[in-house]
Amino acid sequence: MLMDRKRQIIEAAAQSFSQFGYKATTMEQIAKLANVGKGTIYTFFKNKEDLLDEIISCLMVEIKEAAEQAMDPDLPFSENVHRALYRILEFRQRHQLTAKLLQEVRSIGTSAVHEVLKKLDRAIIDFIREKIDMAIQKGEIRPCDSEITAFLMLKAYIALIVDWETDHEPLPKEKIAELFELYFLKGLSN
Repeated sequence: MLMDRKRQIIEAAAQSFSQFGYKATTMEQIAKLANVGKGTIYTFFKNKEDLLDEIISCLMVEIKEAAEQAMDPDLPFSENVHRALYRILEFRQRHQLTAKLLQEVRSIGTSAVHEVLKKLDRAIIDFIREKIDMAIQKGEIRPCDSEITAFLMLKAYIALIVDWETDHEPLPKEKIAELFELYFLKGLSN
């Protein structure tokens, strides 16, 4: 029963954050949506930040699962890293909560939201780094600083999918894969 209440609170908070944003959501709104007393929320969470952190932690698990499902052990690293990154960013863009939180950071700059989104990016970078380390061990790619490489891969994907579309036509998935392979896996030298 207690875990059901906790789940209700988490779902209500995610719904409210998705609709109104983090800053505009109150604990009263969450309590009303969860059909619990406000004090019940504090049984499980210290404050609204703690609740958001829990939601993002659950979201990180979902994102990693989506990325893992996109990968195929029979395909080379280059194809799998593209599939995983594309799925991760697709998930982030389509998931109403992350879209709203990203919008809030851009427009208001809410520090608590900024911090949890950094945590989300950190988890994604760690996931990519693990895949890079495995590819290095298998001899699929040459040794490199996997942390920096993972960071650059994520940021390049964000730039090609999100930032590029601000002033240009969206790039097809195949073009992004082609560019990614050129810049990261082959390099620009002859």
